[in-house]
Amino acid sequence: MERVTNSPEETWELGRELGSRAVPGQVYCLDGNLGVGKTVFTQGFACGLGIEGPVNSPTFTILQQYDDGRMPLYHFDVYRIGDVSEMDEIGYEDCFYGDGVCLIEWSQLIPEILPENVIRIRIEKDLEQDFSYRRITVEGLEETGGTES
Repeated sequence: MERVTNSPEETWELGRELGSRAVPGQVYCLDGNLGVGKTVFTQGFACGLGIEGPVNSPTFTILQQYDDGRMPLYHFDVYRIGDVSEMDEIGYEDCFYGDGVCLIEWSQLIPEILPENVIRIRIEKDLEQDFSYRRITVEGLEETGGTES
């Protein structure tokens, strides 16, 4: 699925839509350059899970867990990971293979520990189009029980 958004609100809404369809055990890999809207997308995704509190990128803590939705959300930001062994220290396997859903920002930095069937989301800017233009590509939903539109 490929979707173009032209505002942070549209990016948030796509996140909400996917969050509302998420099922336990899914791992979403959210990649894109700094400033493309990964946190905005994640905030919408969390809303789709029924999470009402503030959602921020866990840049310095690596993992933020939210338990107040219809299932746990494990939100990783691995941008500052120095070595993949740091993921062992925070117990990533319990999150990846648990009863919640994972959303991993900068997942391309930890390919060797990702499960086989992940959902890949890539957010890209194109300043020649417009400052708010985003092309969002979603791959792998059909392989994890979701529906691809």
